[in-house]
Parts: sequence; structure tokens; C-alpha cells
Amino acid sequence: MADSHAKMTQATPQEIIISVLAGLFAPLVAIVLIVLLVLSIQDKHQPDTTSEAAQKATLDRIKPFATLAAVDANAPKVEKSGKEVFEAVCTTCHTAGALGAPKFENKGDWGPRISQGYDTLIKHAIEGIRQMPPRGGDADLSDTEVARAVAYMANAAGAKFKEPEAAAPAAPAAAGAAPKADPAKGKAVYEANCAACHATGVAGAPKMGDKAAWGPRVSQGYATLYSHALNGIRAMPAKGGNAALPEADLANAVGYLMTEGGGKL
Repeated sequence: MADSHAKMTQATPQEIIISVLAGLFAPLVAIVLIVLLVLSIQDKHQPDTTSEAAQKATLDRIKPFATLAAVDANAPKVEKSGKEVFEAVCTTCHTAGALGAPKFENKGDWGPRISQGYDTLIKHAIEGIRQMPPRGGDADLSDTEVARAVAYMANAAGAKFKEPEAAAPAAPAAAGAAPKADPAKGKAVYEANCAACHATGVAGAPKMGDKAAWGPRVSQGYATLYSHALNGIRAMPAKGGNAALPEADLANAVGYLMTEGGGKL
């Protein structure tokens, strides 16, 4: 009876610890081997930072959201054609049909709109409609430029609208048509607008009060000098660079400079 019920040998604490560690060793080794394999694969697939395509992609990611451009506020505005406005402003939505915009050259999209008439489409484009912002989002576009873009897009879908033509340039003031000048009132206008050049003679401007410099100019007559000041001549911009200067004030400044240079009105 004692032989059949032999006592089982009990494991010591040390043997239990060794058994647990031995059981964990194999999974740990497997995990380490998997990690090393993944790292090895990633090393072999590092992105190519030397190719032209990779460099371009990097530049695209880090380029600024906007750029600054120096613009001469006194430079005359050159209005864009309908095609130029479309390519610069409208193509973003109208090429893909984004936000419900009628696709370029898609007669199905444009047909109902063309039937509303050219004037209505221009009004919608200038004021904005539904998800389209006023002037397509470019507040600098003139009404004429917007109208040209509308005609360009509508005509590409079958309309027969006529784009507005460029306005004819203003004709130079004719001799004898200059406003009457009051030299007494011209001094303040001169100091505010003309002194920057005429006080020092910069850019070839005749100095105020220099009768030798003004002599050949005075001989041309007041009407001619006024026309030159109004429209610009050589290095002098129109109205001395102040487009908002009233013509009456300009006339007074010309009269003041002319009389100070030895001339008579």
C-alpha cells in the first residue's frame, strides 16, 4: 500500500523560477528576431532624397503658403483677357467642377446658365452666387476682366457672347484746354506733391525758381506744361505720381512752378 502511494517530489522555489524563465526565453527571442527583421526591411526602403523628384517633393512640402511681391502703385493696370483671368482665377473650380461650378466646355452645365443672358452671368460673377465668392475670390479683378472671363467660359460651351474691349486711352489734353491756374493756391499743392523732385532737381526735374532750367519749358506755354504734368513726360509720372490729385489742383501747381520760373500765365 505504501509502495502504490509513493509521495510526489515537491519542486523547490529555485526550480520554479528556472522553469518560468525558460518558458519566457523562447518568446522573447522570437520577438527580438522579428523586430530586427522589420528594421532591416525599413533600412532597405529609405526614401530617395537625391533624385530630382524627391527634391521637388521636399520643396513642395516646405514652400511658404504665400509670397510677397513688390508692386508699383502708380503703374498703370494692364487688364487681363478672359483666357488669362480663367487660367489665373477660375480654373481652380471650373476645370474640375468643384463646389458645383459648371465645368469648362461642358455644354450640359453651361446651357441653363447661358440662357439667363450675358448680363445676368456677369452680375452673378461680380457679386458672387451660391458657393462662388464675388469676382471668383480675386477682389482686384475689374468688372471688365470679370466680364471677359464669363464670356470666355460661356463661349467655350457654345455661347456667342462678345468680350468687352479695352477702353481707349485718354487723349492728351489739347493745347488751350487746360484749366485756369491760380498760382497762389498752387504753392500748397507743390509742397505736398511736387517738391520731392522739383526742389532738388532729381531725375532731371527743373528746380523750382531756376529760371535757366524753366526758360525752355516756359516758352512752350502753360497749356503744354499742364498737358505734360497731367499725362507724364520722361521720368515724371502722370500727375506727379498722385493719381488722385484733382486737375484743378494740378493746374494751380503748374501755374505756381511756371510763374516762379519766370513765366507768365
